[in-house]
Amino acid sequence: MKKIAFFGGSFDPVHNGHLAIAHALLKQFGLDEFVFIPAFHAPHKSRLRPTSAYDRYAMLCLVTLDEPQISVSKMEVELPEKPYSVETLTRLNSELPDDQIFFVMGADSWMDITTWREWEKVLSLTHHIVMTRPGIRIGASHVTDEIRSRIIDLRSKPDRELPERGKLIFHTDLVNKGISATEIRRKVREADITWKADVPPEVAIYIEKYQIYN
Repeated sequence: MKKIAFFGGSFDPVHNGHLAIAHALLKQFGLDEFVFIPAFHAPHKSRLRPTSAYDRYAMLCLVTLDEPQISVSKMEVELPEKPYSVETLTRLNSELPDDQIFFVMGADSWMDITTWREWEKVLSLTHHIVMTRPGIRIGASHVTDEIRSRIIDLRSKPDRELPERGKLIFHTDLVNKGISATEIRRKVREADITWKADVPPEVAIYIEKYQIYN
């Protein structure tokens, strides 16, 4: 059995915080693989015009070329008509029936989880890892008692032994970087070069060469 984490999102653009999450979770959970899943167009961001999925996919590929345990999936880019997490996780369970799957989400996604399509089913399909970040408080009053019973808070005891029961929801603050993709895009548009410190060099070159956010 492999332990594989999947991290879905816009990654618009991928930044140093995303990569720090991948490296930290590989170590903390003893993962065999970490996979980024760029969304073709995130359903919960329907009012925003996204950057081309192919540009976002390309930037992710560039920064993971030399990372043997980290890869990028095309599954949502190639199936734009199935953008919901419940569909993605159902497909992953079908394709990887013998593996232990973890689905990674940010603190803001966790606090909005009840707005997701079939959100209770989403939380029952795989293990989940919720990454906290500066300025966003997380709680559990918005979910059911049954779901609360499956939450394992690793923030105070990051090295605690992980239980082997059910589909668990882990809260961790292992990565505490306050990098914002929205701010990176704004800085690029405003010619504020400080954004380059927040992304890998390959991403900075790609953004400038192809004028992604200008």
